[in-house]
Amino acid sequence: MQRNKIRFCTLAIAMAAAAGAARASSGDAWQEFASEVEGKCKQAARASIEFPHAVVDPFGSEHYGIALVTGKPKGGNGFVSYFCVYDKQTKSVELGSELQTDEMRILPEE
Repeated sequence: MQRNKIRFCTLAIAMAAAAGAARASSGDAWQEFASEVEGKCKQAARASIEFPHAVVDPFGSEHYGIALVTGKPKGGNGFVSYFCVYDKQTKSVELGSELQTDEMRILPEE
């Protein structure tokens, strides 16, 4: 009987801890994460794009935030896109190579 109580208490504590961690990783925290990824990716793309528009994966992967940044290339016509990868640990970003948006059939809302 005593073992069952210990098992139940251990299970209840583990479930409460997991619920607390899930709550800390939701809502406002995810919105803040997406905003940070968007801001850093737009900033990185400003060297190549006049008015960058970013579409952010709201959660990213386990280690990275991911966004697709699109806009008019500086000194050019049409639209180009870059994949942007945000390292969750170092908070640094890297852009992939330029992608022609018309080939992807994706255009930002103007």
